[in-house]
Amino acid sequence: MTDQRRPPTAKPGTGSRQEREAAALRANLARRKAQSRGRAAVEDEASAQDKESGRDDEARG
Repeated sequence: MTDQRRPPTAKPGTGSRQEREAAALRANLARRKAQSRGRAAVEDEASAQDKESGRDDEARG
């Protein structure tokens, strides 16, 4: 009889707990860095648009 608690697609326990935690921490760090880069890019784009609109206002006045 098969174990009903674990789906058949689940991998058997590979690696130690420390290895799994280290891999999870690396993945989390990479995700947080990507999010930070994305936020920085959005902020840079917004500040560039503010500067452009500021130049337009000065040229009109």
